[in-house]
Amino acid sequence: METPALSIPEAPSLVPPALRGILPLVIAIPTLALFHWSLTGSDFATYLLSVVGVNIILAVSLNIVNGMTGQFSIGHAGFMAVGAYIAGYTSLQLKEVALSFLPVAASDQVLFLLALLAGGAAAAACGFLVGLPSLRLRGDYLAIVTLGFGEIIRVFVQNTDAFGRALGLSGIPQYSSPGMVFFWVFLVVLAARRLAGSSHGRSLWAIREDEVAAEAMGVDTTGYKVRAFVFSSFFAGIAGGLFAHFVPIINPGSFTFVRSMEIVVMVVLGGLGSTTGAFVAAIFLTLLPEGMRSLFGALGTEGSLAQRVDQIRMPIYGLLLVVLMLSRPQGLFGTKEIWDVLPRWLPRKRRGLA
Repeated sequence: METPALSIPEAPSLVPPALRGILPLVIAIPTLALFHWSLTGSDFATYLLSVVGVNIILAVSLNIVNGMTGQFSIGHAGFMAVGAYIAGYTSLQLKEVALSFLPVAASDQVLFLLALLAGGAAAAACGFLVGLPSLRLRGDYLAIVTLGFGEIIRVFVQNTDAFGRALGLSGIPQYSSPGMVFFWVFLVVLAARRLAGSSHGRSLWAIREDEVAAEAMGVDTTGYKVRAFVFSSFFAGIAGGLFAHFVPIINPGSFTFVRSMEIVVMVVLGGLGSTTGAFVAAIFLTLLPEGMRSLFGALGTEGSLAQRVDQIRMPIYGLLLVVLMLSRPQGLFGTKEIWDVLPRWLPRKRRGLA
């Protein structure tokens, strides 16, 4: 007669069940408000952190397609451009509008949020239109299609009067702030985390590992790839909308193929499939030029410092990738996440024995 297995009861959670779903949001909002308040009066830090946040959103969102789903998209700057121009144009049209039942500052933020959502929705629609026919392709063929889309968008805005042609859009209200940017950083990381642990995420991982086997097991590979593409494009559009609201002017030169490759480098450097890796690599590669400027300033080099940094930055990116591919092909984090590692370092009570 077999002895029945003993079941160890789990330790009761300190968080009420009704709050577990929204607990991250409850913690994030006051933290971001304090973060925004601490940067008041520091224009350079505000701008730099806003750029860091936008790059994190771009890298984490592209990681959904390139890392989690195993596809290869190199046109992410095109979706960013769609979001930037649509959000910027919407804000310009609503510049003189105010919601009478709200204070001016609150009204501006509500209209800014509407503009952001318009930009994100437009980018998601473009992601669907591009993804539906092209995601039946794989590998290099998909990369060529996404590259072509990015160039089409850039040429389109460069020749459209409503978007300022080559001169770009100027006069966009500067509604963005580090608090708002990092609120969207929080949302994209939370969404990526929950997607990775869901049944949809497991289908995406299956497509990455072996698309033929996943299809044989009943996974709608094309449908899931299109959904991942739309998800990624939406957040790229949000990043573009945020970018448009803290820079003085947006022009087609901000959304070139080089910009797309910078985002790809962030994803590859951090580790394909790792949200943590994309997050850390985006911070590192965004702050690297500023570190180089500080270094050149300390060495007392002559000539245009900004020009020297722009000339040297891309070769350094390339060198980093070569060294990484030789020493650690899976990237800094591989497919690991920080929340999978941290609990091992922290003291924990055994379940049911506390």
